[in-house]
Amino acid sequence: MINTRTMSSTRAERQELLRTIARFPGRRVLVVGDLMLDQYVRGSVGRISPEAPVPVVRVTGESHVPGGAGNVVNNLASLGAAVSVMGVVGDYDAGARLLEDFRGRGVNVAGVCADRERQTTQKCRVIAERQQVVRFDRETAGPLSHATEARLLERLDAELPKADAVILSDYGKGVINPRVLSRAIKIARRRGIPVTVDPKPEHFRLYKGVTCVTPNTAEAWACMRRDAKPGSDAIDALGKDILKFLKSESVLITRGPDGMSLFERGAKARITHIPTRAREVFDVSGAGDTVISTLTLALAAGAPLRRAAALANHAAGIVVAKLGTATTDCGELAKAVR
Repeated sequence: MINTRTMSSTRAERQELLRTIARFPGRRVLVVGDLMLDQYVRGSVGRISPEAPVPVVRVTGESHVPGGAGNVVNNLASLGAAVSVMGVVGDYDAGARLLEDFRGRGVNVAGVCADRERQTTQKCRVIAERQQVVRFDRETAGPLSHATEARLLERLDAELPKADAVILSDYGKGVINPRVLSRAIKIARRRGIPVTVDPKPEHFRLYKGVTCVTPNTAEAWACMRRDAKPGSDAIDALGKDILKFLKSESVLITRGPDGMSLFERGAKARITHIPTRAREVFDVSGAGDTVISTLTLALAAGAPLRRAAALANHAAGIVVAKLGTATTDCGELAKAVR
């Protein structure tokens, strides 16, 4: 029988959360996944083009930040973790920009492989008056070459044994493939360290045996190839079925304004519903990256699953109140817990 409860926050529980945050700095987390470069072109619109019925954006600023698995890296670095990253970059400019950003944050990039036959995945968003006008992407579709995959596996063997936890950040761009998944999960389980996955439906059956998988509601339904159904009872049944299918230790379904639902198996089998901590929501971009980063770092710091999920919920409440893809830090997180 699985017990169901809604998480509340007592003074003693808050103190445990604060003690866990204090153990964040220096915890070693390896991020394996699809690296991207997010570009933002900002400006204003004063007229419509005479060439076509589209707005003319007068550019006033431009910025670049790591995206995809790179945003997971940024979240971890902001929370004080000792982060290592593994992935693939391609063309010189975008790939070099990503590596420069990582090094500036103190991230170990020894696991990043360069493949000049591929493009570094880039997403360019044109934003005018706080509204996205258009987005255009550059990327190489298709699997990694055998040579690049072999180099990635070699570096995985070298880097993962040094970690306290590993995150598999799957954006479906080629890095998270069956061989990489199998090797990472096998090594992590052999060493007894947490391995968490931000999933893609097409790889779902390959995540068996992980510590925690963290889909949002839409991803959870898609992963089980089912049409979405309303209500908490439907989510409870879905989460239990995912646990059974994956034989994972846990499933954390993020539910937007309805908070999160944590499903645990084994002797501690239970469902815990965690109400949202967000007071205001400006932008949910990258909130899933914040969730898996905080959850995994808390597990690496020795927290049990429910405490780790509670901290992830607090962190998500912070970042959705900020504009753009955002991160939080230990001070901000501790203030939110108090």
